[in-house]
Amino acid sequence: MVVPELRSWRAARPHVARVARAVRPRLVRAAEAVKPPLVRAAEAVKPPLVRATEAVKPLVKRPSTVQFTTGAAALGLVVAATVVTAAGPWDSTGQRTAERDWAASRERAGGADHGAVSGVSGKEPAPAPSAVSVLAGVGGTAGSAPSPSEKALGGVLGPLLDDPALGGGRAGAVVDIATGKRLYGKGADAARTPASTTKIATAVAALTAAGPDHRIATRAVLEPGTEEVVLVGGGDPTLTARKDAAGNASLRALADDTARALKSRKAGQREKGGKAGEVTLSYDTSLYAGTAVHPIGADNTNLARVTALMADEGRLDDSSSGPADRSTDPAGDAARKFADLLHERGIKTTVPGTSKASARAKTLATVKSPPLSALVERMLTSSDNDIAEALARQTALAAGEPASFKGGGAATREQLKKLGLPLKGAKFADGSGLDRADKLTADLLTALLAKAADPDRPELRPVLTGLPVAGFTGTLSKRYEGRPGTGLVRAKTGTLTGVHTLAGTVVDTDGRLLAFAFLTESDPPANPATAQQTLDDLASELATCGCD
Repeated sequence: MVVPELRSWRAARPHVARVARAVRPRLVRAAEAVKPPLVRAAEAVKPPLVRATEAVKPLVKRPSTVQFTTGAAALGLVVAATVVTAAGPWDSTGQRTAERDWAASRERAGGADHGAVSGVSGKEPAPAPSAVSVLAGVGGTAGSAPSPSEKALGGVLGPLLDDPALGGGRAGAVVDIATGKRLYGKGADAARTPASTTKIATAVAALTAAGPDHRIATRAVLEPGTEEVVLVGGGDPTLTARKDAAGNASLRALADDTARALKSRKAGQREKGGKAGEVTLSYDTSLYAGTAVHPIGADNTNLARVTALMADEGRLDDSSSGPADRSTDPAGDAARKFADLLHERGIKTTVPGTSKASARAKTLATVKSPPLSALVERMLTSSDNDIAEALARQTALAAGEPASFKGGGAATREQLKKLGLPLKGAKFADGSGLDRADKLTADLLTALLAKAADPDRPELRPVLTGLPVAGFTGTLSKRYEGRPGTGLVRAKTGTLTGVHTLAGTVVDTDGRLLAFAFLTESDPPANPATAQQTLDDLASELATCGCD
């Protein structure tokens, strides 16, 4: 009998084949790594197996199905135990130490005023309590319990949100992401200063306008008929001149490729009898419009001047995150560094000056940023203001608006309007939330998070995956110590003098995925530690109340 190939398998077969080709080298390496321990384990168990075989041979001439199954299972356990031992070391949580260290090494910190990050002090957070199962068992009902009731949530959250320590301006909202229903609200439609929770809106707008796969290019071009090389900024906030680019676009790699292209061209000129001298180096920042200085001032350590060209966020030290002194001319500094790199590669240049590349300029070399999805995650986890302002301008460029503070705000509003989000009272003065002129409502913040969880909007998922994890990552790594929300709450923080906000997601004890937003303002400013602790308590209560 011929069994016809299933249509679904025919459709999936090319994808399966590609996956198989992609993982084959890793499987080979893994097999080679565990082969010696497996051989040793086989030699170790061989004598007992031989003795056992000799002992049962007179009793069993032909194994029954049960015997065969039992033997296979035992052999599987032996092999599995050997592989686990070979792959170690393992720590007490069951996670391989090497994997944990690798994950820790990939952590990126930073942002405006959210404190240190995990691993700095060496003190690790306590283990998080177990959350509900991600996948229910057969016939299970995880996540099918009733939503928390408004009355029950009010009884739990109300007293905390009414705490006088938070000051006079308070707002909060809780939404069931599965249904979109608001379960709790207190001043939820009142526009307040959101601080860095503005970055949630910036992220949603950028992913909607430019897409999660968009990469920002930095180019070196040659003007036709001249010896002028122009370094063209595309607005990549992660461009780096460091030796270890850590996955970011590298100014060194751009210099490598540019020097190679120029040498190849000069070789051709010499063959034709031409003379190859030094090149004129210029740099182009014309992609951005308006002022480069944020309203908070030119010399703020939380943000570099917003320009289409800079390396290492214009930092004047070796830091890669957090507050730091910044260059007063980040574009010029990047161009001068590029000139030095070209000199090291045998290309003489003039002192760089400003210019604008023509449409006829020929591209010599290009480097590109990580995809926008990765930039969004890094921005949210670390509250990176430089990335936030760059993403606002990428939104403006994709929407046909000027790449300025004003254009970024207009483009952000337009993208969110297309998504049908509640924009009453909202104002977008920048992308980072450092400007106190920004205004958002708790309703809008929870709607943004719910939209990011929409199954029909997979391009917005980085908004959720980029949120810091309470007690473990980013701007929440030093918060939630000893609180039940540790490891269960994922949220974006916001902090300005007198302003404290928190917006994110949590799975409650009944398995319901909830979005929440809490915003507070106080004048005189509330005690920052007390305000943050109260906001953390609010989110922890959502994680543990079981308010159905």
